[in-house]
This record gives sequence, structure tokens and C-alpha cells, in this order.
Amino acid sequence: MSNDKPNTAAPALAPNFLRNIIEADLAAGTHVRPGLPQVITRFPPEPNGYLHVGHAKSICVNFGLARDYAGQCNLRFDDTNPAKEEQEYVDTIMDSVKWLGFDWEPQQADGQSHLHYASDYFDQLYAMAEYLITAGFAYVDSQSAEDMAANRGNFGQAGKNSPFRDRPRDESLALFRAMKAGQFKDGEHILRAKMSEDAMSSPNMNLRDPAIYRIRHAHHHRTGDAWCIYPMYDYTHPISDALENITHSICTLEFQDHRPFYDWLLETLSAGGFFKQPVPHQFEFSRLNLTYIVTSKRKLRQLVEENIVDGWDDPRMPTLVGMRRRGYTPEAIQLMCERTGVTKSDGWIDYSVLEGCLREDLDPKAPRTVAVLRPLKLIIDNFPEGESVECTAPVHPHFPERGLRTFPISRELWIEEDDFMEVPNKGYFRLYPPIDDKPGSKVRLRYGYVIECTGFDKDENGKVIAVHCTYFPDSKSGTEGSANYKVKGNMHWVSAATAIAAEVRLYDRLFTDPQPDAGGKDFKLALNPLAKDVVQAWLEPGAELAQPEERFQFERHGYFAADRVDSQPGKPVFNRIVTLKDSWQPAK
Repeated sequence: MSNDKPNTAAPALAPNFLRNIIEADLAAGTHVRPGLPQVITRFPPEPNGYLHVGHAKSICVNFGLARDYAGQCNLRFDDTNPAKEEQEYVDTIMDSVKWLGFDWEPQQADGQSHLHYASDYFDQLYAMAEYLITAGFAYVDSQSAEDMAANRGNFGQAGKNSPFRDRPRDESLALFRAMKAGQFKDGEHILRAKMSEDAMSSPNMNLRDPAIYRIRHAHHHRTGDAWCIYPMYDYTHPISDALENITHSICTLEFQDHRPFYDWLLETLSAGGFFKQPVPHQFEFSRLNLTYIVTSKRKLRQLVEENIVDGWDDPRMPTLVGMRRRGYTPEAIQLMCERTGVTKSDGWIDYSVLEGCLREDLDPKAPRTVAVLRPLKLIIDNFPEGESVECTAPVHPHFPERGLRTFPISRELWIEEDDFMEVPNKGYFRLYPPIDDKPGSKVRLRYGYVIECTGFDKDENGKVIAVHCTYFPDSKSGTEGSANYKVKGNMHWVSAATAIAAEVRLYDRLFTDPQPDAGGKDFKLALNPLAKDVVQAWLEPGAELAQPEERFQFERHGYFAADRVDSQPGKPVFNRIVTLKDSWQPAK
């Protein structure tokens, strides 16, 4: 049990350059518009998987800035790839955002929903694409995918213009309409932007006539089969921002090279009368890189499909559903996101930072209880059989107003296996038997009596199966006589007569390498064989009443939560959230 007082000192504010930008915009009145807040952000996930801890940083940044500056944050699903998107992901993402502590529904009286889908804008996106064609800013390309890739060039070599780049505008428009009408197969044609005459020689590969529409004959989870052409993300993203009056479009750094197209597209469409100034502006910040995890969707899927983990909500996974099931608190995740700041410098954050935030959040909240994870029978030979004595302990040592908990001590108890040694190491202060002419050790049973070890029993294989001791009736904690006994060892225990059986899952980091997939490494070679250890434990009475996701500190062990899926009344299952202290060395 941690006896350290909770740290109530406010930490220094972490850097956040976006706050400086927003405050400058507010001072200048950059985004003053009738009936609209001056700060409107958005979180735009694609509904093709589960959110992970990296997404949590974007959620906290976008929703947090909107909250702090009396603005609004939209939740927008970028549902433009029907082959990979499902309603299940939409529902899970909404649930995860709300669990993390944020809500897209308005707090103002406007009554407008701030939940959006890119598919809401399919008609407008299509109309703007037709405009770009007629204005000479887009063309239908009929190259094969192989020829298009070859002609695109690379970072050291300029690309080549498509032979269809100068296709007459009316021909491109007719082809685009035929694409929409379903007259072509997937990949037969594609619509590309034409930003300038020399765009194919741009050193920025993203500006070399980027694709803005492709043919995809696939059923869409919202629009059904109404469309067989779908807009690309780089095209959809800025237009959706403008349609929603976004003021600050906040992305991670990998989108920095996409910003010139973002700006060009909105300026071009503004000139065409589609949008008024000021249009949204994109800002980029460094993504959250946590050690000892992978966040690649492909690699996470591999872990699930190869049964390395037990699904997307496995408590070892960095998905938000996995973290929630393990018992992580949204407050701790928010605290980590705040502590790590918002900068443009890519770097690694050691996982211990998140674990430290968990301990900081859980320590003042979690009621204490006793759990014996690897049980060994302790028999108090001079304790009256069939009798018990009530012991008391605080629900929380630093908050006496939360009251006391009571539990009995009896003749037979469960203690931890490693609280007994047949031959003690130097400096070992827990139970060991008489050796030669020296008596056995004396220890205090926490909240109970001082005992002296007198012997032990083994089975036919030589395994210790029971430890014997005697107790001192005048040594009970909280009584005058307890002060007469000075012992160094202090052990937790539960009465064998009243203890509650429980399955306890001891989770740890999934990987032993702080950067398991860096440099093209096979991340599976770094899997931690000790990331999950299931034990049958004995717990203090009352544990059987734990509600799903209810969290406790198991004294001397760490913080645990009742599993939100498997724990049932009378058959509790607990997951270890985090140990009491960090046992890992920080990543170098």
C-alpha cells in the first residue's frame, strides 16, 4: 500500500503552440462571424477500425481547445472508403470519444448537431469537382495504375505529365459523369487535380496532380449503392472543413506536406464562389509516440487476427477499448496528453509517463482492499478453532472521512507465497522458520496480530503447502499492547474462512522493446511473454460486489479494475491496471 500523500501541487503547463495561434486570432478577430464561435475544431476519424491512444491525443487537443476557448468541436466521420468502413466502427468511435470525456453535441442553444459525416457532403463534393473540371483545374486520367505510378516520379526525379492531362474539359466532364453513372470498372479512370502547368515537377510529391475521385463499386454503410465514385481524403478534408465553418483544422505532422493542396483547393473554390473568406487553415502538431506499443492499424490487426491478443479490446492493446477494459481512466489519459504538450517536434514519450498519470489519478480515488495473488496457507496453531476476531482498516489511508472496512482474522489464513522463505536471504524480514537454535521470524499481520513462524509442511514433491505460526493475543493493531512489539516485517492476508475467490489477470506491457517496430524490425520478436499472467487469488470480503470497471488498490500490489466484460456478481474477475511503482527502466 502506498503511504505517500497524494500530490496536490499543480504541474507547470506544458507547451502548446496552438494556444498562441488561437489567442492571436481571437485578438485580431480573424474568425468573427455572425452566430458562430470564433474557435471551431474537428476530430475526423475514418470508421475503419478502433481508436488507439494516439487518437486520444488528437481528441484531447481538438475538443480541449474548443472547450477552453468557448468554441465547438465537430465529430466528423471521414467515410469515403466504403470497402473498409462499418457502422460498428462508427458506434465504437462515438462511445470511445464520450468515454474519454468529450461530447460533440452543442452546449449552446443553437440546437445544431455537431456530428457530421463526409458522406453528408457527397453532392456538394461532386458539384465542386465538376466545377474544377470546367474551370481547367481537374481532368479525368485514363492511365493504368502502373503507368500512373511510373509517371509520378519519385523524390529525386520529376514526374511526367499524363497523356490525358490536356484532355478537353468537356470530354473530361462527360467521362466524369459517366464514372458517376457506373459505366466503368474500378480503376478504369480517375479524376486528378491540376494545380499548375508544372505541378508534375514539384518537389512535393503530394502536389503532382493528386487524385481527387476514384471509381469504387462498393456498398456504403450510409448511402448504400447511390454512389460508385468516391472522393479522396485530401479533397474531402478541406471542403468538409469549409462547409462546417472550421476555423482551425488541426492535424498531425504527416499532413504537413498536404497543406499546400489544402490551401490551393479552398482558395480555388473560394474564387469560384463556393466559400467566403476567411477559409479554414490547417495546423500540424507532432503525433503521440509512446514507447512499448505499436499503433499501426495493420500491425494491430495482425495481433488480433493471429490470436496473439484476445481481440481489439484486449487489455494489452493500445486501443481505447482495450485501455478502458484494462481499467485505465479517461482522466489519466487526458492528463498524459496535457503533460506531453503540443509541439512540432517529433519525439518519444516513455510509457512510464502514462503509468505515472494513472497512479496519480487512481491513488486518491481508489478504495483499498487486500488480495492474495499467489496463495499459501498460514495456520495460527494457538488461535481458537472456529473463532474469529474482527479487524478494521481504512477505506483510504489519507481520507478518514471515507470510513473503515472490517474483516475477520481466523485460525487459517491465506498469505503470499513469497512472504515465506524456508531459508531466508540476507535482509529478508518476512516469515521464515526456526533455524538451528534461532527462533522463527516475527512479523505483523497488517491490521491484525504479531505472529512468530514455528514451522511448515511440504507435500510429496517437496513443495511448501502450509506455514505454521503462533500469535500474540495482546499485539493486535490499534490496541495498547501493539506498541510493545517491534517487528520489521508487515504482511497482508485474508481469512481462509471468508475470502472471496477471484480470477486476477496480471497485465504488463505487450512488448519488451521500447520501439518494437522501429527501422523495419519484426515487432512480433519483441512480444513480452509476461504481458499476461492469470492467477486464482483470494480477496477480502466485499470483492464479490465489485461493479464492472470499479477500481481498487490491492494493497502492496497495485491498482486493479473489475473486468467490464467477464466480471460477474459472485464471480469477480480483476485486471491489473498498473503496479504501485514503476519497475521498468525508462527507454533510452
